[in-house]
Amino acid sequence: MTDSSADADFNGANGSKHPLKFGVFLPPMHPTGQNPTLSMHRDLKLAEHLDELGFDEFWVGEHHSSGFETIASPEVFIAAAAQRTQRIKLGTGVNSLPYHHPLILADRILMLDHLTKGRMMFGAGPGQLASDAAMLGIVVDEQRRMMEEAFEVIMALFRGETVSAETDWFKVVEGRLQLRPYSNFDIAVAASISPSGPKLAGRHGVGLLSVAATNPAGFENLAGHWKVMEEQAAEAGRTVDRGKWRMMGPMHIAESEQQALDDCRYGFERVIDYLGHVIPTAPSAATDYEGRIREMNDTGAGVVGTPDMAIAQIQRLIDQSGGFGTYLVFGGDLADWPATLRSYELFAQYVMPHFQDQLAPPQQSYDWIVGTNHQFVLQTLHAIDKSRQDYAAERGEDAPELLSPQ
Repeated sequence: MTDSSADADFNGANGSKHPLKFGVFLPPMHPTGQNPTLSMHRDLKLAEHLDELGFDEFWVGEHHSSGFETIASPEVFIAAAAQRTQRIKLGTGVNSLPYHHPLILADRILMLDHLTKGRMMFGAGPGQLASDAAMLGIVVDEQRRMMEEAFEVIMALFRGETVSAETDWFKVVEGRLQLRPYSNFDIAVAASISPSGPKLAGRHGVGLLSVAATNPAGFENLAGHWKVMEEQAAEAGRTVDRGKWRMMGPMHIAESEQQALDDCRYGFERVIDYLGHVIPTAPSAATDYEGRIREMNDTGAGVVGTPDMAIAQIQRLIDQSGGFGTYLVFGGDLADWPATLRSYELFAQYVMPHFQDQLAPPQQSYDWIVGTNHQFVLQTLHAIDKSRQDYAAERGEDAPELLSPQ
């Protein structure tokens, strides 16, 4: 494990220095055999639910094949979700840059910044599904190079520059955006295990979106990825901010560990099987559902359990990385709709305030009250007695029996 002690106090105890933010990263992953229209509208309802619960961010993916991840345009989804929410920020998680002309994508993102009045976030990546790239005639080995080429142009356009550039897949001739940004919106580059994401993010001084933060291999690379960020930023004359570092991991919680285990019978194995067909995944030694859940919890790859287990997992990420800005729950339909909503409610009720330093003051006030041996109750009773006695004296009546001991 890379030593991160120099930055270990970034968040502070329970977020006392830099309180964590929280969000959901929605690929989405909805099972086949169900109404896709209903699934999309449920995703919009989820955005509303998270907004009401106080979540800070909601990231939505871009995919064009598999039938399992069915949002093709995060920008269109965000435009709809923005009309149904009040404060939550909405991010493209992520735009696959090799699939788009950089000028057109930058123009759409800027328009979305205006439509949402600054609640939009721009996430960029090379594209996860090789099947998407195959349909577009893109060689997978070239996707990261293409992403970097497009990102350079997009960032220059965001800065208001006039850009001319030509590659083997796009051409820009004195390109410029017709609008300035509405806000200084967040920009993040996706990263998993390789250093390509941190290199690009550091070079441009933008945020990092660690989508494999709880994967054992990704977890081991967290501190190393931040070192790459700092090195690349220094070489480019830029700075990077841990507060713009986001980490994502699977998590479903319930009132008990057994309840969470039962909840995830709905979709856990279906999601794991799907992921095994689209991204490299480590082999599992477990042979049954309970064993796979236990293996995931034991290795830290995810959490299916209780709020306390979720708190321990996030603290583990803080300790390993040296501190970061936002934790994103993987929104993968591990449980059915009601259980998923309940999981987010429990998360907002118990997990989020723990890392935002919101629990200690109420507890201290409560302990102060109950630790006074009923002092304030006795004062109240004494005041009532005095009022009753004063009134009896005014009326010339006998003093009433006292409510409190003398």
